[in-house]
Amino acid sequence: MAFDGTWKVDRSENYDKFMEQMGVNVMKRKLAEHDNLKVIIEQSGDKFHIKESSTFRTKDIDFTLGVQFDYSLADGTEVSGAWVLEGETLKGCFTRKDNNKVLTTTRCVVGGELVQCYNYEGVDAKRTFKKQ
Repeated sequence: MAFDGTWKVDRSENYDKFMEQMGVNVMKRKLAEHDNLKVIIEQSGDKFHIKESSTFRTKDIDFTLGVQFDYSLADGTEVSGAWVLEGETLKGCFTRKDNNKVLTTTRCVVGGELVQCYNYEGVDAKRTFKKQ
């Protein structure tokens, strides 16, 4: 269970542009750059429990691989989708409820770091987390 553990954001690439594409206002984007996001991941077979805590909120998420669920992003955007495991990579495909546009996310462990990549409307971003 390579994803298990507590992960704290270390660095981000193109995250501001990604959030801008998502429609997040400039004030929230500036705050999000310093959100001190911590993610605790617990995997049991095909079931995941994730606790996200940041400067802004703490949220518990439970999901089963391949099963659709609803989720609210940190900025309040409502999405629906599912995670699947392809090899060593978690892949999430989520549809926004307000405009039906698709947000894709991947999570993988590379060199002992959790790398989370995002794509929305042609804009890519990456956040890298270090294990605590």
